[in-house]
Amino acid sequence: MEQTVEYAHATGALSGIWLLVAIPLASAAILLLSGKRADKWGHWLGVFAVAASFVLGLIFFFSLRGLDAGARSAQQSLWDFITVGGLHVDFGLLFDPLSGVFVLLITGVGSLIHLYAVGYMQHDPGRRKFFGYFNLFVAAMLLLVLGNNYVMLYFGWEGVGLASYLLISFWYNRPSAATAGKKAFLMNRVGDAGLAVGIFLMFATLGSTQYSDVFNGVSSLSSTTVLIMGILLLLGAAGKSGQFPLQAWLPDAMEGPTPVSALIHAATMVTAGVYLIARSNAIFSANHTLQLIVVSVGAVTLLMGCIIGAAKDDIKRVLAWSTVSQIGYMFLGVGLGGGAYALAIIHLLAHGFFKANMFLGAGSVMHGMHDQVDIRRFGGLRKYMKWTWLTFMMGWLAIIGIPPLSGFFSKDPIIEAAFERGDWTSWLFGWAALIGAGLTAFYMTRLFVLTFHGPERYTDDIKHPHESPPVMYIPLVLLAIGSIVAGGLLHYGGFQDWLRPVTGEGVEHDPVMAAWLISTLGVVFAVVGALIAIALFRKGTALEPQPAGAVVTAARKNLYTDAFNEGVFERPGIYLTRALVYLDNKGIDGLVNGVAAGVGGSSGRLRRLQTGFVRSYALSMLTGAVIVVGAFLAIQLGWIQ
Repeated sequence: MEQTVEYAHATGALSGIWLLVAIPLASAAILLLSGKRADKWGHWLGVFAVAASFVLGLIFFFSLRGLDAGARSAQQSLWDFITVGGLHVDFGLLFDPLSGVFVLLITGVGSLIHLYAVGYMQHDPGRRKFFGYFNLFVAAMLLLVLGNNYVMLYFGWEGVGLASYLLISFWYNRPSAATAGKKAFLMNRVGDAGLAVGIFLMFATLGSTQYSDVFNGVSSLSSTTVLIMGILLLLGAAGKSGQFPLQAWLPDAMEGPTPVSALIHAATMVTAGVYLIARSNAIFSANHTLQLIVVSVGAVTLLMGCIIGAAKDDIKRVLAWSTVSQIGYMFLGVGLGGGAYALAIIHLLAHGFFKANMFLGAGSVMHGMHDQVDIRRFGGLRKYMKWTWLTFMMGWLAIIGIPPLSGFFSKDPIIEAAFERGDWTSWLFGWAALIGAGLTAFYMTRLFVLTFHGPERYTDDIKHPHESPPVMYIPLVLLAIGSIVAGGLLHYGGFQDWLRPVTGEGVEHDPVMAAWLISTLGVVFAVVGALIAIALFRKGTALEPQPAGAVVTAARKNLYTDAFNEGVFERPGIYLTRALVYLDNKGIDGLVNGVAAGVGGSSGRLRRLQTGFVRSYALSMLTGAVIVVGAFLAIQLGWIQ
């Protein structure tokens, strides 16, 4: 039975949802425009602004819970943004079960990352500007998830892209950071172009970009139109969430300060693509082929991230490829549709806790190790960094899916759903997810063991590894608690019922294996992967890269995806640009310049006839008269017919 989408107007406490975006945006403006006089207190303003949005988000969230299940939405139109012909776009916001949980994730985890950044960026002269960019990022992300139409979503989408460029390349004096920021910006433009064209297609076919109008009108579209629209939206989602084939920018984003890595990879930017597909579930659920494409992208990406992550030695890049892989699980979930939409969001929320925990833990390790990032040169840090070790361990156990931590309750249900897809692909995607679970346990255990256990392998410049200050490890403790309990609370706390008004009813299929067997296999794969890593790396590893087989060599080179992009897109693009420039200079400009030169030369020669002497003009008139008289005589004599 087709469901009509309607949103109630915001009233009471919910009429203030615009403050969620306005507070961090105003804080960003103050920090970026106040100059050096805000250096002493600007960072705390940044922290309190995001914390204030979190408190407001909690108030609005519980206000929403107080409404009837069928009326849990609050739409607020602030003003008419675009009114041109048949296009009418509100500058409006929507707070409903889906956007509500994203608001809490962005501002809640974001507040802890902001607090951590106070200590991490303590000695950086640009700390005030950093927090200005940080708050701009949060404001843009909040606009993205709160917009009540695709144009508002796109505004937030582009704001996130701009802020991420500023943050990734924050240390722009480092060539690697400047290059990484530019790479992220350009690769995201590819996905953003797809999203923009998809929005154009919505207006062309449905006459609106409002969520309610689009979702209610999908059933009137042809299957081909829905497929094209969905692929365009998927392209945007893949770019922002670092999914195949637009994943190359995400690991390079590690060149930014560690709090940026945590914010981008855990709570904000990479979740935007998952949000877009979940929000657009009416479009993706309307076409089976489209869902198959999304599931395929997720499965390929999660395996790719695992394989490459197992070959990296930079602690932040291992975690970055882990993010690529875990977002792949989320794409797998939203591609399965039905009840799996909620499963993907549960994993997204749980991932926000344990991945932020581990990224900030990596920053704590770097803080105590003079910014060393090579895990081959760590070892034995457990006795020097007790808090970092303990909290990182919670994140490690959570991400590999050991019960009763979060990952077991968030990732394993997606694996079960993959085996319940209802056709022959159940085995394909189910086993891909299981193999990914084993590989995740392997490379994350490798990271944990080489960093905190085994013999010490420090370089000479590191004399005294030490724990981070409380302002840095207190957020780690809070995130570690979330890593332990978030998955179970969401799984058994009625979260799927909470999202049902947005994601709709799921279609049940008979599983190809019993649920208990799939869950057991997930744990077995995780334990086996972890034990293999412990056996291989408990005594440390070589300090320099060693000769390896074809698979490891390919993984070290990112499975040659960068080489592929360079060979197929970058170099042909450069040559095409050069050819077009040559054609423009020699062809188009040459033609225009040639005409101009011809006119100029001709006028110069004609100008020589204007001598200014009367005798010359008289001779010219006489010559003309002789020619005219001669012509008449020739006609009279019959010489000219």
